[in-house]
Amino acid sequence: MPGGAVIGTVDTGRIEAPVTAKAYMMCAFSAFGGIFFGFDSGYISGVMGMPYFIHLYTGLPYPPTTSSALFTLSSSDKSLITSILSAGTFFGAIAAGDIADFIGRRTTVIIGCVVFIIGVILQTASTTIGLLVAGRLIAGIGVGFVSAIIILYMSEVAPKKVRGAIVSGYQFCITIGILLASCVDYATQNRLDTGSYRIPIGIQMAWALILGTGLFLLPESPRYFVKKGKLDKAIEVTARFRGQPRDSEYVQQEVAEIVANHEYELQVTPQGSYFNSWIVCFKGSLRDPGSNLRRTILGTSLQMMQQWTGVNFIFYFGTTFFQALNTISNPFLIGLITTLVNVCSTPISFWTVEKFGRRPLLIWGALGMVVCQFIVAIIGTATNNGTGNPNAVSAMIAFICIYIFFFASTWGPGAWVLIGEIFPLPIRSRGVGLSTASNWLWNCIIAVITPYMVGTDKGNLGAKVFWVWGSLCCCCLAYAYFLVPETKGLSLEQVDRMFEECTPRTSSKWRPHTTYASEMGLTDKGAVHHDVAEVEHKV
Repeated sequence: MPGGAVIGTVDTGRIEAPVTAKAYMMCAFSAFGGIFFGFDSGYISGVMGMPYFIHLYTGLPYPPTTSSALFTLSSSDKSLITSILSAGTFFGAIAAGDIADFIGRRTTVIIGCVVFIIGVILQTASTTIGLLVAGRLIAGIGVGFVSAIIILYMSEVAPKKVRGAIVSGYQFCITIGILLASCVDYATQNRLDTGSYRIPIGIQMAWALILGTGLFLLPESPRYFVKKGKLDKAIEVTARFRGQPRDSEYVQQEVAEIVANHEYELQVTPQGSYFNSWIVCFKGSLRDPGSNLRRTILGTSLQMMQQWTGVNFIFYFGTTFFQALNTISNPFLIGLITTLVNVCSTPISFWTVEKFGRRPLLIWGALGMVVCQFIVAIIGTATNNGTGNPNAVSAMIAFICIYIFFFASTWGPGAWVLIGEIFPLPIRSRGVGLSTASNWLWNCIIAVITPYMVGTDKGNLGAKVFWVWGSLCCCCLAYAYFLVPETKGLSLEQVDRMFEECTPRTSSKWRPHTTYASEMGLTDKGAVHHDVAEVEHKV
């Protein structure tokens, strides 16, 4: 490919190169980022219920001299410790979009790992709430970098036929991280020294080191190089990700389609100053399904809805919630079981997200969660949180597990898959960053208010809180039906065209009928689909 030439095609079936098994593994490795995201989210629930942690951070005597219900962190401390991580991730995710456009997707994730490790060191060294909170805030910024840009990176490098499955692998790794956190919490819960909480916190550094080192060895996203005008490098890394020779016709055609789509988007929405480039994310009409405004609202509201399902109530406050029922002998074990259900259910989405699509998963998943949550709420209301009724408590736990199954196999991975697909290249990094920031904003809001809703010293709703989550899941159901499009089997460039030509409810029937390369003059229009014409680009 002399002179940095790229070659386009008019065949919609040839805009992506075939992929080898090695290339699949390269694309899938980045999903490992979900492990330390999940571990960081999951360990705090168990730590806040550990006797030595409560004794050290509250000054209450141990063994407790009063009722065991009073031997706990205050609702305000639980709220602060849990929510401060989400506050850090919110700002980290917003900043990550700009940084990823400036220095690259891969480098941004590596920097996020370094920031995260600094935060973990502070948390491990803490013996007071002040240093613990500061460490979680800094770690949160690192998690914000990683959680936003790892989705962007995976979506940009994964083959279209398995992109949903690979990005779902990120959610699967989150569940593994939560499970590992539960196992470590369970193993250290009865230690009467700082090792009880320092071991779960300190282990997190290993996950960040593995991800950062691994990504250092992987290529940068080809779409980042196209955005920077470095076509030689875009061709080189595309060849690596697809396991093809650099001069492969397939590699040339894939890069040509990315280039053509980028040039088309720049013509439709020219870029200006730094502030204007942010304003571009909100341009267009709400009535136009393909407008940047509509896509930004779709991405941010999709992540908001994922938090509205209430699943993080179980993973953040599950241990203390089960303790408050006063009829469970080992709340840590129940928390471990719910986490195991989460892990085992998520891999189902690897197949269903590509077989049935993103849209049906979200619709049926929301319906299943609504039913389970209302059943839990009804049982809890009718039996006063199962007081003196072990059968009622067992039934509530069973339906909580079924509810987690529906979330883990649908909304858990589905929301992450979609936000990596719906944005055009000029605003993709910021769009994904804003969407991820929305997730963490609502994560933070829920982490702040939930202790006041269910805390025995505050609202004391108990199982009645599932009336709230069930009602919010009804909103998720309506949202998925009316507003979520189908993106299964399409390249990121074809998703752009689909947004322009159909509505969410008709999107599953849309099929690509042309390529951006042919429309932008990067092919010989008189040629058949295997004939191509070279177009020179500055490198």
